[in-house]
This record gives sequence, structure tokens and C-alpha cells, in this order.
Amino acid sequence: MKSILNNSISLFIIAIIVMIIIPLTPFLLDLMFIINIALSILILLTTMYIKEALEFSVFPSLLLITTLFRLSLNVSSTRLILTKGGNAGAVIATFGNFVLQGNAVVGFIIFLIIVLVQFIVITKGAERVAEVTARFTLDAMPGKQMAIDADLSSGIITENEAKRRRNNVQREADFYGAMDGATKFVKGDAVMSIIITLINFVGGIIIGMVQGGSTFTEVLQTYSIATVGDGLVSQIPALLISTATSMIVTRAASESSLNVDLTNQIKSQPTVLIISGIVILLMAAIPGFPKPQVIVFSAVLILLGARLSKTNASYNVDESEQIRGELTGEPVSEDEYFRNIDNIYELIQTDPVEMEVGYSLIPLVDEFSGGNFIDRVVMFRRQFAQEIGMVIPSVRLRDNGYLNPNEYVIKLKGEEVARGEILVEYYLALDPGNLTGEVDGIETIEPAYGIPSKWITKDKKELAEIYGYTVIDPLSVLITHLSEVIKEHAHELLSRQDLNQLLNNVKKTNELLVEEVVPGIVSHGNLQKILGNLLKEGIPIKDLETILETISDYGTSVKDTEMLTEYVRQSLKRTITRKWSESGQMKVITLSTDVEKLIINSIGKNDKGSYLSIDPDLMQKLVSQLIEEISKLKGEMSVPVILTSPFVRVYFRKLMDQFYPKAVVLSFNEIDNSVQIQALGNIAI
Repeated sequence: MKSILNNSISLFIIAIIVMIIIPLTPFLLDLMFIINIALSILILLTTMYIKEALEFSVFPSLLLITTLFRLSLNVSSTRLILTKGGNAGAVIATFGNFVLQGNAVVGFIIFLIIVLVQFIVITKGAERVAEVTARFTLDAMPGKQMAIDADLSSGIITENEAKRRRNNVQREADFYGAMDGATKFVKGDAVMSIIITLINFVGGIIIGMVQGGSTFTEVLQTYSIATVGDGLVSQIPALLISTATSMIVTRAASESSLNVDLTNQIKSQPTVLIISGIVILLMAAIPGFPKPQVIVFSAVLILLGARLSKTNASYNVDESEQIRGELTGEPVSEDEYFRNIDNIYELIQTDPVEMEVGYSLIPLVDEFSGGNFIDRVVMFRRQFAQEIGMVIPSVRLRDNGYLNPNEYVIKLKGEEVARGEILVEYYLALDPGNLTGEVDGIETIEPAYGIPSKWITKDKKELAEIYGYTVIDPLSVLITHLSEVIKEHAHELLSRQDLNQLLNNVKKTNELLVEEVVPGIVSHGNLQKILGNLLKEGIPIKDLETILETISDYGTSVKDTEMLTEYVRQSLKRTITRKWSESGQMKVITLSTDVEKLIINSIGKNDKGSYLSIDPDLMQKLVSQLIEEISKLKGEMSVPVILTSPFVRVYFRKLMDQFYPKAVVLSFNEIDNSVQIQALGNIAI
């Protein structure tokens, strides 16, 4: 049964083709006419109750099927009319007798009017609307796609919602393009109905006179009833279908059906009802006008308008209170709002990345105020994905009245991690350390890197550049700070959902590898920890295939995520070397043999894994010497790189996290043989 239902449309189309070839009995033809009428009513009502055109996206194909169905019925009815002496079933006879009322001329005129209304008014208008709508829909596609990308970048919508909207935009363009062509079916159907009606009438008279032996009056009476009845049975459903076509191409997207929208919009203008009632009442003064009907109808309009005026006045008061509550940040009724349990969940939702700004910074980040913050975030997201191999989540923007006007706060998962201050009308001049002159400005510290700098006015920008300052616009300062915070906390932002998307991306080219490693060798949770360890130390995870292959090689014997991370790091030696070397050289600080022995001897183990336990005095001495050495080499090393043995690296890194987290700790096995190592310092006890 299910198989039959799934293929019902195909079977129906085949049946239509068979109807054209095989003669039908009057009984079956009556059944098909009833099905045609019911189908047309169903389609018309559906178009009136949908909220947007895409809810009935199959309409263009359905329009073709119904048109073909009507034409097949016309062929079948014509065959019966011409072969059975005008007897083509009860439906045609009923329509013919009911409309004609004994007058063939009146019947033909009514039929002709219906056809012309359908052809000239409804079909012609629907064709033009579909053509224009299709053109404008296609022209608007790029703008709609950009709007979706902007909403996604600003965090207004999720990735899934963005995909759904993009799909709807594409479907909408395809739908109206198809409707532009489908309206031609309705136009052709109207033309064919006139031709078939003439054929039935003329052919019937010829056959009746030549073969039937009846008088001309009898033949005219018989075939006029059959012809007009056949035409009406076909054209009334055709009129309904063409009306549905016009309805769907003129239907704008809405939150309600046509009935609700029409009722609400008329109810919103009660004054119009009152004025209309008064105008109709004045028409009663015209001599000969039916006064009872005019008075009754005008009274209904005036009373309805007066009642709606009172209702709308009460509604407007409530609405103004609501608006006032929204402007003040207070809901009209907080208890009523949170009575719905679904609204409470809004209170516990946190965004991965959130930025709050003072009111002076709104023009800087608001797209409608001329700010291009969103575009800059999109560029950073693309660059970050290319360099690191991770897609950062959407950045939620909020204005905060409790902040200073020029202040901003960066939050991760609802908690503040950084804050800064920006002067919108100024430029930030950074001191690189080799200035040839001084420029007046407001002393400050660059928020991302902590570099001494000054806020200068626009007229001093060129002078500052001449003196050697690095001049940055306010938006770049904001974006740079945000990007550095995201880079620093990338390991926290890598969620299970992000990991799943990364694995799906690898599956496109190497599905076997992913299925072998996850979850067979390593679970999703442990893989997330390994990737998080890499991101925490600034190592890109772009080469995910190499990472998975390394885990596949060592994961069966090594279950500790820390050790697996070390093996992965060694597999990524070329990436690590490229990141921290320059011109084929890598400047490093090494550890003495005594220090490494001290660390090895201080390694302890428990149920949760290995840990480092060094005497506090020795630890203080070691850290002090390391920081002193880094300070000496600050001019030669932009980022301090400490080189250790492979076994010591992971433990020394944990030690450095507590005192100098910006230091890079590498092992000998993580450096490619092609690079020359230059030891600038050594740590000893």
C-alpha cells in the first residue's frame, strides 16, 4: 500500500495519458469530472491558507498535471459527444440544462464570458506578476545572501539557520522561475477550451444532421446542451486553478494565512468602515435605489467600525505600555513572561564569543551606522581557518549601558576575559622603539600586546608616521584585540560540535581514516583534548589527516592524551618549524643537563597521571633565571623559544604555564633537520 501511495502521481499521469487514447464510459467520465472539480477547490483553498509561496512549492508541477488532466477530459468528453449523440454523462447534461434554461445563446454567452475573464483578466495578470517576481527574485539573490552572511557573522543566527535561509532563497528563485513558465499552461488551456467547444458544436451539428436523421432544431438543442455543459465543466475548475495561480504569485510572505491577514488589516482601519457606511447611506437618497438594503448594510458597516475603534484604542494603550517597557529594558509583566518555561531557558544560554560595547562605540560596530565590523570579523574568520584549521564561532554584539562610553568587554562563554578602551575619533600611534620624534597625544597602552602608545587626532596622523609611529585606526585596534583573545583561547572554543564538523570535512576525502580512528582508537572527548592541547600552544590543526594518522599509529598502545599529543607534535614538525623559525634559523634558549635531570627526578605519578613536584626554592630559582634570560634576549627574540629533550618538554611546559605562559617550549624531535638551531642562552642551576 505504501509503495502505491509513493508512486500515486506517476500512476495518475499514466492514467491521464490512457484517458486520451481509450474511450471512457459516461459513468467514469462523470467520476473524473467530479475529481477535477474537487482537486481545483482543494488547490484554491490551499493557496489561501499558506503563509508563503514556498509552502506550496510543488504548485508549478501540479499546475501542469491539472492542465493535462482537463485536456484529457475534454478529449474524452468530445469523443462521447460526437459518438453518443450528445450523451456525455450526467455532469455535462446537468451543467448544460442548468445554465441554458432552454436558451442556447445565453449559455454560449455565459461560457464565453467565463473564458474571457480567465484568459484576459486572471491569467494575463498572473503571467505578468510571475514574470516580474521571477526577475526581481533573481536580482535580489546576492543581496539576500549577503544579509544572511552578515547575520551569521554578528551571531544573530546560527549556522543551521543560515543554511536554511540560503536554501529558502535558492528555492524561492527556482519557484518563481518555474511559475513564470507554468502560467503559460493556463493561458494555453483557455485557448484550447474555446477551440474544443467550437469543434464540439460544429462537429456535433454536422454529425447529427448527416448521420442522425434528426431535424436541425433537435440537433441544435441536443448538441448545444452538451457543448455548453462540457465547456462549463472544464472552465469552472480551470477558473479556480487560474485564480489559485494568481493567488500564489501575488502572495507575500507572512506569519498568517490570507484570511487572517485580510481580516486583521481591515480591522486595523475602522475609520474606513465608518466612512464607507456613511457614503452608502447617502446613496439611499438617489431616486429608485433600494432603501432597505442600503440602510441595513450601511448600519452594519458603521456599527462594526465604531466597535473596532473602541477595541483598537484599548489595544494601542496596551501596546504603548509595552513599547515603553521595552525602551526602559523592563518587560510589561515579567511574571507573565517567565510563566512560560521556554522563556526561562533564555536566561541560561551563553554565547561562545561575546562583545559588549559602550554607546560611543556603537557607530564603530553597527553596520547600519556605517561600521564594517562584521566584514572585518568575516575576514578574520577566513584567515584564522586558513592558518589554524579551526572555524571560530559567531561573535555576539551587545550594547551595555553600564560600561563607560568608550569601553568594550570581550567575553568567552559568558565570562569576561579582556577589556579595553577606544577613542572613536582618534588614531592609535604605537611606539616601535625607534622613534625620531615625539607627537602629542593621550598616553595609553595598546590592549592586545601591551605596547606603549598614544591616541592622536586625525590631523597628526601623517606627522606620527614620519616620526616612526605605527598608526592604527580604532576599528583595527578592536579587531586586533578580539583576534588575539580568540587565538589565546582557541582551545576553549573548540566544541564537540566543531570537532564533528571538522571530522565530516575530512570524511569527504578520507572517510576510512576517520572511521578507523574515531571512536575505535580514540573517543571524541580524548580527540578534543588532543586538539585542544595543540591549539593551546598555538599549533595549527589544519592538517587533521596527519593528526589522525599519528593517533592511529600510536593510539592502540598509548592511551594517555598528553603523550599522544607529543607524538602528534612530532608528526607536525614541519608546521612547528615554519611557525617559529626565520630565514632557516631558530633562536632558542636551552636547558642544562642538570635542570633536565632535576625535572625528570621530580616527576611523580598517581591514578590521574603524571605530575611535576619540585622543591619550591629550586622552582623559584629556576623561574627567576629563566625570566632574567628572556629579558636579556628580548631584543633578539620576539617570542621566547625554549628547547628541551622530548621527555622533559611536556612537564616543563606545565611549569611555564604558571609563570610565563607566552613562552614557547619545543623538543628536539619537533624541529625539522633543515633548520639551523642557534642557542642564545642556557638555563642552569
